[in-house]
Amino acid sequence: MRSELFEQSNLEVQGAGRFGLQNTQMLRVSLGDDVLAVKGAMVAFQGQVRFDHEKSGSVGKLLKKVLTSEDMPLMRVSGQGEVFFANEGGYVYLVELDGDAISVNGRNLLAFDAAMSWDINRVKGAGMMAGGLFNTTISGTGTAALCTVGKPVVLDCAQQPTYVDVQAAVAWSANLVPNVVSSMNVKSMLRGGSGEAFQYAFHGPGFVVVQPYEFVAPSSGSGSSSGGSVIGDLFS
Repeated sequence: MRSELFEQSNLEVQGAGRFGLQNTQMLRVSLGDDVLAVKGAMVAFQGQVRFDHEKSGSVGKLLKKVLTSEDMPLMRVSGQGEVFFANEGGYVYLVELDGDAISVNGRNLLAFDAAMSWDINRVKGAGMMAGGLFNTTISGTGTAALCTVGKPVVLDCAQQPTYVDVQAAVAWSANLVPNVVSSMNVKSMLRGGSGEAFQYAFHGPGFVVVQPYEFVAPSSGSGSSSGGSVIGDLFS
């Protein structure tokens, strides 16, 4: 049988380490220690592998998952073998943490070392009008895999104020504390708005990752969005 399908670039990558890229759009993890991954991200596996629902670990974290728009359903992946992860053909990037932390939009998270810590945090200034904005912070030592829609850009926020659409922000340095600002004005609102209502405002030493795609914001009538608005101040 002959086909371009069987070219070397499409064959399984060997010896890629614990976390490695099968290609630009697929993550390959060699199991030993457990991995936490977003539910539904597994596309294939080889060996003896088990998938279990990952509990929140604390009542506070459970409340944040249930009542905010940052609902990140995780599964624990354990056993021996190789597991492949992907998310709708998005581009996969590995971030190595060495005792530091990164803040990630839950919709851009793919998988990370189970030994690392994670929590859901409210973004400063994201009140009722913004629908309650939350991000997932991952910290410790290990690898996190992010997935972007399209090729991203990494912006340096140290030199000048940087503003990013809240639906296009992928991740940022956890030491940065963004504010949510609005570019709306009365005339624009009366004429139907500009379509660019809210942005994250960053300024300081650090970076923000931006994808060339804006996720659709949860509708104001959804439980997750309204819940995030109501309880937002509890997590500030």
